Amino acid sequence: MGRAFEFRKGRKMKRWATMAKVFTRIGKDIVMAVKEGGPNPEANSRLRAIIQNAKTANMPKENVERAIKKASDKETANFKEVLFEGYAMHGIAVLVETATDNNNRTVANIRSYFNKTGGSLGTQGSVEFMFDHTCNFTVKGENMDVEELELELIDFGAEEVFEDEGNIMIYAPFESFGSLQKYFEENNFEILSSGFDRIPQVTKELTEEQQADIDKLLEKIEEDDDVQNVYTTMA
Repeated sequence: MGRAFEFRKGRKMKRWATMAKVFTRIGKDIVMAVKEGGPNPEANSRLRAIIQNAKTANMPKENVERAIKKASDKETANFKEVLFEGYAMHGIAVLVETATDNNNRTVANIRSYFNKTGGSLGTQGSVEFMFDHTCNFTVKGENMDVEELELELIDFGAEEVFEDEGNIMIYAPFESFGSLQKYFEENNFEILSSGFDRIPQVTKELTEEQQADIDKLLEKIEEDDDVQNVYTTMA
């Protein structure tokens, strides 16, 4: 198995810790997708993918419809995607993806989390290069030949294809999302979820005490309502 498989396995139990946080994040994704491409899922591939993720997360249909309606209101503020980069203690690089309607608030908060835990917020580009920006899909995998599917998907940018709890997980470069989504839809695959990740190129082993130091920072960051995802180079 490759890096994507190990990354997936390591993050599975940590991601989307509470249902309320999941729904908040999906709601922001819906607002950004509607503001960008309109409220019609048939004409908005990004929104279509988010709605599928909402179903997988058991987000009630009325919540999704309410979020789309709210996002269609011109008075509703849009969220801006902002990436923060920095270092935690022990030389661990940290990437923080946020969706914010108040950049000054978010910058101040993220900086304070780093400062209070012995880390430092960096400049743009200071650690992003240490991570591969990828897209991923989970599709229904019943009676499917994984090796045969992998050979087919290579032409659409797939780099890793593997079985995960009876379904098929596909990882590819960020830029391949559109072509893979189109392939799955045109060939009637059941897409269970899709999204994006930043996989560290190299990870660093830490002692339990050192990991506890990093966890203090990660807990503060992940509790922030503006934060969508956090990635580190900690093994």
